[in-house]
Amino acid sequence: MFKFVCYPKCTTCQKAEKWLKENNVDYEIRNIKINNPNLDELTDWYNKSNLPLKKFFNTSGLLYKSLDLKNKLPQMSQDDMLKLLASDGMLVKRPILIGDEFVLVGFKELQWKEKLK
Repeated sequence: MFKFVCYPKCTTCQKAEKWLKENNVDYEIRNIKINNPNLDELTDWYNKSNLPLKKFFNTSGLLYKSLDLKNKLPQMSQDDMLKLLASDGMLVKRPILIGDEFVLVGFKELQWKEKLK
């Protein structure tokens, strides 16, 4: 079973969940605002994703903008970025789909189809 980490009010998360249901994918849902990923989880997901760490940030979020992270992230260490992500779920890009061998960040239907088939 997959873990589906999302923010229920997010329209992209809603589209992703609809897609999971339409494709009969078994998943366990986790509200990122209520149950923020911790440092160990984020480190594990980052390592499984093969993505740059910056891709884990919700760059369109109000918190990202208010903290001026666009200008601060380039000077931050990987450890500091992971700790920052673990401090507030609203900083984390969503949805995130977690499998045993992969992590998908953001909803790209073709990418999800490819990984789940």
